[in-house]
Formats: sequence, structure tokens, C-alpha cells
Amino acid sequence: MVDFNMIKKLIDIVKNEDISGLSVEEGGTKIQVHRERGGIVSSTQSAAPAQEAPMPKPELAPSTEPSRGAEGPKQNEDEGLLAITSPMVGTFYAAPSPDSPAFIGVGDEVKPGKVVCIVEAMKLFNEIESEISGKVVKILVENAQPVEYGQKLILVKKS
Repeated sequence: MVDFNMIKKLIDIVKNEDISGLSVEEGGTKIQVHRERGGIVSSTQSAAPAQEAPMPKPELAPSTEPSRGAEGPKQNEDEGLLAITSPMVGTFYAAPSPDSPAFIGVGDEVKPGKVVCIVEAMKLFNEIESEISGKVVKILVENAQPVEYGQKLILVKKS
């Protein structure tokens, strides 16, 4: 069933956040909202193939601290690992500058408050901090790669 309120909120996000578009998939339904030439926003809806995993539903309530912190640890049930996820749509950066070392690497220990990466959104560089303690097992995205809201960035084995 189509949730028109959700579509309206997605359109408002695209208009207000100065992004070119976003895509949400839930329960086999995929909704894409894109900004077109002239600032017009369009929306499409399609049935998704059954084998694809659904994307996380965007949080539509305002965050108390939008530019800091990951969405929070999420349990990766298949591997028993926790994931640090992107709190926003943007570009992932592993280091503070191109000639600086990465914030973290595989095998490094992280603790709450440690900066693990940067997600750039609308020319703002947001430091993403770990909310968990543990050992970095895998970094799931490449430097300068676009990321989506809720996308897993780093897998951590909790200590």
C-alpha cells in the first residue's frame, strides 16, 4: 500500500536538503524521489525484486544532534558484528584530508567518542563518532564513495 504521507515527507527532504534525490525500499516497494531541472521534484514507485534486501526507512523526525554521531550500533545477525552506520546521505571520507592518515583501520580498537570517518553533506564535513567499543573488523566503503542514510560503514566486533 502506498503511504502518501511518506512520499510527501521524502519530497520535502529532497527539496529542503539540497540533494539530487533519494531512494527508499520497504516491503517490496521502491520509491525514488529525484530533483529535476528547474527544481521540480518527481516521484516514482515500483515493485522491487523479491531477492533484494530492503533499504532502511529514513528517520523523518528531527535529530537532536544532526551533524554528530552515527545512527547507532546495529546488530549484524549473520556475523555477530555491530555496524557503524551513516546518519545521513553524503560522501564518505576515511581521513581528515587527502594526505592525512585514515582515522581508523582494520584491527584498530574504537571506543565511544572516537572519530571513525567523515561524511560530507552539502559542503559540511560531519565527523562520525563511534558509539561502541570494539575492534574494527571491516570497513565497508571506499574513500570518497557516496553513502546513503543508514548504510553500514564499518563493522566492529564488540569487546
